[in-house]
Amino acid sequence: MKPLEGVKVVDLTTFLAAPTCARVLGEWGADVIKVEAGKGDPGRTQGAVFNMPYTDDENLGFDMSNMNKRFMTINLKSPKGMEVMDKLLKEADVFITNIRSKSLARLGLDYDAFKEKYPSVIWTQCLGYGEKGPEKDSAGFDVTCYMARGGVYGTTVNKGSAPMIPTNGFGDFQVSLSLASGICAALYNRTRTGLGDKVTVSLHHAAVFFLSTGMVSAQYGNPYPKSRFEVIAPTNNVYRTKDDKLLAMCAPEYDRDFNKIMKLIGREDLVDNYEYCNCDRMNQLGKNAEVVKVFDDAIGKFTLEEIRKIFKDNDVPCETCMTPLDVYEDEQVWANEVMTKLDCPTGKRNIPTNPVKFGSFQPEFKKTRAQGSDTKEIMAELGYTEDQIEEYIAEGAVTGKKSLGA
Repeated sequence: MKPLEGVKVVDLTTFLAAPTCARVLGEWGADVIKVEAGKGDPGRTQGAVFNMPYTDDENLGFDMSNMNKRFMTINLKSPKGMEVMDKLLKEADVFITNIRSKSLARLGLDYDAFKEKYPSVIWTQCLGYGEKGPEKDSAGFDVTCYMARGGVYGTTVNKGSAPMIPTNGFGDFQVSLSLASGICAALYNRTRTGLGDKVTVSLHHAAVFFLSTGMVSAQYGNPYPKSRFEVIAPTNNVYRTKDDKLLAMCAPEYDRDFNKIMKLIGREDLVDNYEYCNCDRMNQLGKNAEVVKVFDDAIGKFTLEEIRKIFKDNDVPCETCMTPLDVYEDEQVWANEVMTKLDCPTGKRNIPTNPVKFGSFQPEFKKTRAQGSDTKEIMAELGYTEDQIEEYIAEGAVTGKKSLGA
């Protein structure tokens, strides 16, 4: 039995962070019903931004946040549409949304109104900037709330260079699991209290938390951004090899490993070097750049595979800085089901799985379908007759299957 089997989730979300949370709950066994407005989740056409196809049959840009769901279209501005939503929520265990608070209040779905009507349902909201403060009602996106204001761009840039260019949704996907963890905790607490709860995660807060080391150490004079020539421990850095590849090394016990690594890269002359071999002393003397230059010159004489083998054989943690195309070919990925393949009209296509694994079951991965594909089925489950369903469709309270571009 899957851990969330029997849990019903109503998903009123768009784009990436919040819907991906619901996707993960679906992988864990929940029955996730995605409710879309008539115009549909704009995430259905984000393939244009991601440089990928976006059709009803092949839409991985939408699948990655919306697999393992059923799809229903409801007009929440219609009284009959709200009646259908009310019936859904009365049977739900979890409600997930990233709709802004003002809009939720207009629909009567803000938390204060919601908890009175549905006291046992977990009310969950993904926010941009949080519930309070001057930005509480501002639009929230990964790039602005998480990457920029959350400190990621300003902290991870190589000083003097431009910020990193991450793939779309880099923060969104991290936030999705934070939200899922809160929901699971609230579901567990409900077994003791019988009551739902309010669970929120903001993109802004999550970014600051995930940068905890930098956020804590900056106040002690450890400034960001850094140049790669200013890193505290040059054994934690990225180096370019003879064949123009990038190798990341992470040997955090600098004092212990310095002599060993110097021997491995052919710099035996620097073993026990007074200015270099102790991390505190090296930093006090400002010799960081000199040590980085030593590594640059030495590692630059090896090909990537040569130096990687030397380090791996001697238990120096290191890895190739891979691109997505490299990851596709990584045997470690497929051995651990880090990605799976979906059947698409253009062939089998790769898509990441969520990283949480259980010993009790293997998740399934069901592609998304056209908007409103399950409207009629779900309404029947709620007790509507065929005639009523057709009446509600004719009046625009709900919508049946609607293909992209229709």
